[in-house]
Amino acid sequence: MKRESKTLKPILADAKPLNKAVDKFIQNEHADGVIAKAVSEPQRGDVLHQVVQFMQDLCAEVETTLEPSAPNPYLNMSLHLIQSHLEGRLVTASSVIAASGVPYATANRKLAEMQKAGLIRQRPRSKTGKSFSLHPTRALLSDWSQLADRIHRFAEVRFGTSDQTAETADYYFGGSYMPAQSQIQPPRALPSPLKLSGGLRILVHGDPTFMVMDNLKRQFEQIVGTKISQRAFSIDRLHEEARRNAERPASRYDLIAVDLPWVGEFVKQGVLLPLDKVMDIDRLDPGDFHTAGWRAAHWGGRPYGVPSQTTPELLFYRRDLFAEAGIEPPTTSADLLAAARHFHDPTRGQYGIAWNAARGTALGHTFMMTCADFGQPIFNLPEIAGGFDADHLDRDDLVPMIDTPRGRDAAEYLMALLEYSPPDILSMSWYERVRPYAAGKVAMAYGYTLLAPYFELDPASPAHRNTGYLPHPHGPHGMPLAPVGGYVLGIPANLPDDRIDDAVEALIAFTSPQAQKLYVQNGSRTAPRYSVGADPEVRSLSPIFEAVDQMSWRDELQFWPRPPVPEICEIISICGEEFHDMLRGVKTPPEALARAQARSEERIISTG
Repeated sequence: MKRESKTLKPILADAKPLNKAVDKFIQNEHADGVIAKAVSEPQRGDVLHQVVQFMQDLCAEVETTLEPSAPNPYLNMSLHLIQSHLEGRLVTASSVIAASGVPYATANRKLAEMQKAGLIRQRPRSKTGKSFSLHPTRALLSDWSQLADRIHRFAEVRFGTSDQTAETADYYFGGSYMPAQSQIQPPRALPSPLKLSGGLRILVHGDPTFMVMDNLKRQFEQIVGTKISQRAFSIDRLHEEARRNAERPASRYDLIAVDLPWVGEFVKQGVLLPLDKVMDIDRLDPGDFHTAGWRAAHWGGRPYGVPSQTTPELLFYRRDLFAEAGIEPPTTSADLLAAARHFHDPTRGQYGIAWNAARGTALGHTFMMTCADFGQPIFNLPEIAGGFDADHLDRDDLVPMIDTPRGRDAAEYLMALLEYSPPDILSMSWYERVRPYAAGKVAMAYGYTLLAPYFELDPASPAHRNTGYLPHPHGPHGMPLAPVGGYVLGIPANLPDDRIDDAVEALIAFTSPQAQKLYVQNGSRTAPRYSVGADPEVRSLSPIFEAVDQMSWRDELQFWPRPPVPEICEIISICGEEFHDMLRGVKTPPEALARAQARSEERIISTG
């Protein structure tokens, strides 16, 4: 027997809902228009939102078709409150009463009953408290989420929808009990609004996940109770702006996004505030984060950021093409080159593989991760179980490891990849490498999971629902790896003291499981928490979440391929320049390796 929700009992009857149009999302300026296009339409695929709209439409049909009928104020007010919460619209007592469908006095009494029952909470909007907004409590959100799940299953069972699953069929025998228990509820409003002069200010990277956050700005403004201003930059400009901001007398931002390899540099330069100094770290539930992502947010044993997106770089491959050719998905570098050779046919505009080969930062990252694929970190890190120790980098004996036998193997591998790549490969970087894959022009691509929306959300893409996800194929001395990328949100060290407490509350809200699930439901393909990746609604949206979770449990998610040493940005830039010359034929592999090694050593010595 399914438990009947006690708090919903007075609501389940005839109703008269208000039909409201959904404001799809907020249009804001962004640094990269391509990204905006990739996630311009929120998915709105969550069951709760669908069922609320269904209930409104159904009740409107019942009321206008059948006579006599009577409105149910409990249901009308609940539907209005839940839908407004999901869409980020302000709810006042007047708007709830107007939605009730009954006379003012009756509606006011019913509203008071729902508040007394713990279903609705009011939050002050002014210092006097005379003006306030209304928000659903955890109890109301939880009960409606459970009800929505049951209604959705009833519809599948009774109307025989084509997407029935074994879990749906087994619903009445308890098959859905555990998934229902693990389902993450929508984020709820903070008990007290943030009191930040000028609103909450955030500096982020212009990628699909942060674009989703921007699209959801209105909803998060209702959650935190203040205006949100978000600035987005490309990766190099983000790094520059974060450093420039640290030199100001007072930070212009309350939260900043930090690429994982920058953590050491930003700590050494005093850019970030240690979080254990200003908050109880247990409030973040650290054990819920993917281990590699959480460890990468630390320096000297202290956390300086909270994973906002943990996005490993994987190998994307066309499952349909591989199946048609009878080729197994590649697990080694030799397998990958053989597969790339098979699919490479420039005369037909088809190419084997796309990857980061643009000069500078993009290619520098590629070289470091390729070295890791061949079993060697970019510095002399001590070997440990599962790879190399990148937890203790605050030391003065680090030596670049570039011009080595395995470094040469990595360089020669990149030269071999060049043969089976598109003609514009030397200008391909983060997004450019995924475009031809999404367009069906290449059979494989190295790419971060955050880029998957380019084809997962585009039904016209040949890669849509035809993509498999693998850790990096490895060399003879390597092992399967999924190098962890992504961003943490941190608090600037020069943030004025009177803003820190509210910045902490915002940090917790933006990185919570509830918020992370909302990002996924609206197009993100990053999930830094185990609980989010295991959520049944999240799993139903993409196979990428189960794949990444499995890689994490197999200890394949690692951050040592891009160790966050303070000089890492310069080392990345050096490698990106020298090996670009190698790919262009200006330098031989031995010359590029020797030059990159010498320049990197000089950089380390100059800061020693």
